[in-house]
Amino acid sequence: MVQDCRVFTVHQHQRRNHRRRGTFYVLQGADWCNIIPLTAENEVVMIEQFRHGTRDVTLEIPGGIVDMEDVSPADAARREMREESGYDGDALEELGIIAPNPAIQSNHCHSFLVRNARPATAPRPDDEEEINVRLVPLRAVPQLILDGVIDHALVVVAFSYLFLRRPDLLNANDVTQ
Repeated sequence: MVQDCRVFTVHQHQRRNHRRRGTFYVLQGADWCNIIPLTAENEVVMIEQFRHGTRDVTLEIPGGIVDMEDVSPADAARREMREESGYDGDALEELGIIAPNPAIQSNHCHSFLVRNARPATAPRPDDEEEINVRLVPLRAVPQLILDGVIDHALVVVAFSYLFLRRPDLLNANDVTQ
């Protein structure tokens, strides 16, 4: 280990491929999760929050780190949804798992869908988070992605999984089936 940066550690490795030997650096950290909370009215419960990396407010779905105390990534996704938005819903449906950047990162991001999302509790964001909850019609999401309003790569991946696995939801009128 070269550096401990709280949310990840940096490791140096000596590796050999078929051409040469080299030094490689890998960011190791816990897996991440995100969740698309979909209301009975076919609206996505989204959050707006300031992101230090881009120094901008982003439009995202709830998500975060899978903590060691979480039983599973699904448990973490439900916890993040409740903490960040105050919403809860029916059983979670796994949408997919992706390697955010396999060239330099060892972790994965687990994406989920929850149907019939509804207010359940007051949001309890972390001390560092300033979050506003926003309901967005699901049918508006593809254009928001194309316009760059939704530009968080892992959020775009979650919606890609959703639209590939559940195209019926995008084609639904204003009420989910």
